Amino acid sequence: MLDTQAAKAPPSLLYMVKQVELVVRSHLDELVKPSGITALQYTALTVLQRHDGLSAAQLARDSFVTAQSIADLVRSLESRGLIRRERNPRNRRELLILLTDAGRELLAGHEESVRELEERMVRDLTAHQAEQFRQALTKAWHALS
Repeated sequence: MLDTQAAKAPPSLLYMVKQVELVVRSHLDELVKPSGITALQYTALTVLQRHDGLSAAQLARDSFVTAQSIADLVRSLESRGLIRRERNPRNRRELLILLTDAGRELLAGHEESVRELEERMVRDLTAHQAEQFRQALTKAWHALS
């Protein structure tokens, strides 16, 4: 016999966060697909938009991919002319990854549809609840980082 308490228990927060992440990624993949990029590549480009000139290791961490995955991602974006690499003037052994004008244009072309996706995600929340949601997610991320 099923434990009625367990059957009535709400899903764990971890499960719910994963559900949101998967549905967001699916929608984001559909939005950026016409540009020939993936949601992961889009994420990396937005990271560079906020913090241009990162090392591959920094970009991997901030884009939520492994160091191994970032190498392929960077090669693909560089071959499309969306990013470029140049030597770090303070550490000549390090290559910095920078967003190109083409990368900025691609992001600008998706700005409205991505904003609409985010608005759709929180449309049943008040502005105050949406801000609390943002703060709660930030605190959860910091607690695990």
